[in-house]
Order: sequence, then structure tokens, then C-alpha cells
Amino acid sequence: MNILWLQASGCGGCTMSLLCAEAPGVFDLLEGAGLRFLWHPALSVETGDQVRDLLDRIGTGDEPLDILCVEGAIARGPRGTGRYQMLAGTGLSMLEAVARLAPLARHVVAVGSCAAYGGMTSAGGNPSDAVGLQFEGTHPGGVLPPGFRGRGGLAVVNVAGCPTHPGWVTETLMLLAQGTLAEGDLDRFGRPRFYADHLVHHGCPKNEYYEYKASARGPGEIGCMMEHMGCIGTQAVGDCNIRPWNGGGSCTSAGYACIACTAPEFEEPRHPYAETPKIGGIPVGLPSDMPKAWFMALASLSKAATPERIRRNAVADRIEVPPTLRMPKR
Repeated sequence: MNILWLQASGCGGCTMSLLCAEAPGVFDLLEGAGLRFLWHPALSVETGDQVRDLLDRIGTGDEPLDILCVEGAIARGPRGTGRYQMLAGTGLSMLEAVARLAPLARHVVAVGSCAAYGGMTSAGGNPSDAVGLQFEGTHPGGVLPPGFRGRGGLAVVNVAGCPTHPGWVTETLMLLAQGTLAEGDLDRFGRPRFYADHLVHHGCPKNEYYEYKASARGPGEIGCMMEHMGCIGTQAVGDCNIRPWNGGGSCTSAGYACIACTAPEFEEPRHPYAETPKIGGIPVGLPSDMPKAWFMALASLSKAATPERIRRNAVADRIEVPPTLRMPKR
């Protein structure tokens, strides 16, 4: 199967993330799965007339298009023309190019939250009128209508993330190549469920502190970041702490709050990312699958039972009190 990859309005971070795929690297992995790039603007050597000829062959059907990957949001401005971003040398806006190519593809994949929902490109008043391929934020319908389906029968597959995890991209492409990704394998925002059925909270290295509601109060402290520092890993989808980045990292393991970058409209949370909004001292964003009254009752009990070791370590930048070593009974 072949892949045509277009980069629209974005930073290119999802391609940079993809290049960090390890054991095997992205090129060996795709080759082993029978996948090849027809063209990628940052990774392919073809340019100019060669690319225009390729696009012409796809348009006439002489070159079958199996997977169209789009990275970055699609700018519709000014006034719906899409001419804020042109596909160089073609006379086509990226908006028009995607609208022409998508119906020819067996599958369409939005790589990253910008391509999926608009993402960071659509923030700050959205002066370029940027949208995702099949969503505008949380609302169905972007460049492509809600009812759009590729020739293989699937809606746009939204491999959301900012940037997205290389493993999410490669696994999605391999599932499509094998014909084993079905409509039921996508959640209501089009994200593959193999990672979207997990929460970032799963496997978080700060879970012991979360259980006792032992909270960090400033950057560098090792306690749970939900109460004061804006972390919403208990609500955000992703297996980031189960499938670590670059072999061993994640936002929360590095001491940064989860900002739910896999979610539509994460780019404008209406509060600073590193602060937890509260009403009457109670965080607004509590775990999504638990009644708030239950959570508050359990939180009060947990705080009352917090061991001194966890209480002190939570507000330190390293372990100050090690676990107690119990001597075996004789």
C-alpha cells in the first residue's frame, strides 16, 4: 500500500515525532508492513515537476492512492478560498487539494490534533479559519462533511495528539494495511481505540501521590499535579504512560501536567495550562467517570490517611523520605 503525506497548517512536529519511532525505526517498520511513501514533503527526494506529475497521475487514477495522510490543520481563509496556504507550484490551495484527493483515497488519516480538529493552528481567534479534516473542534464537519467515507468505508481516522505518538501513527497505518481497522475501532471523535480507550492516568508514575491526594504545589515537586497544577490526566485519553515516548518518557513522568492534547479544543482551555481551575477551592476538572460527591468523600479520607513519607515527598523535588524497610520476623 502507498501513502501520500501532505503537510498543511502546522509546525511539522508530528513528522518529527514519527522519526523518533524506535526498534524498529519508521522506515524499516513501514517497509516490513508493505507500506511505502509515494511522497512526503520533508522526507522524499522528489520535488517540482515530479510531484506535480504524481498528483496528476493520482487525479486520473493511473496511480492508486491507498492512504492519504494530512498533517496540520486546513486553512479555509480568506473568505473560504483557502488561499492562505497554497500547494506550491500547483495553483491549488491546500483546501482544494485535500478536497480533491480525499475521495480518491482508500483511507484518509489526520495525523495530529491540528489535522483532526484544528488544534493549536485554530487558537487565538483563528484568523486563518483553520479546521480539521472532518471535525471543527468538537463539531463534526470540517473540510470534509460528517458523512464522508474513504473508498475503504472508513471515516477520517484521527490520530490525535500534539504531537502525536509515533507508535500511534505506525500502528494505525499497519492496521489499515492489514484491513483490520473497522468503524467500531474508532471512538466518537474518530481516534483509534487502541490508545483512546486508555487514560493518561493509567501507569502514571505519580499515581501513589494521586491515591493519597498528596499534591505538588509548584514546578519540580514530585507530587500529584491534578489539584493545583492543571493536570487532567484522569480525563485525557492516551496510553502515554503505558507506551512511553522515545523509549522512556511522558509529560507527567517529566514533571509536566497533562493538558489533554489528544482532545478537541485542548488548545483553548480558558485557564492557564499549569493552573487548576477551582470553585470554592474544589477543582472543576475531576475524574470524568466518577461522581464528584464520591470523589470528594474519598479525597478527604485519603488525605487524612496520607503517610508522612508521601506527604513530605509530594512537595519536594526528589525523594526525601524513603520507604520504611521492615525486618523479617524471626
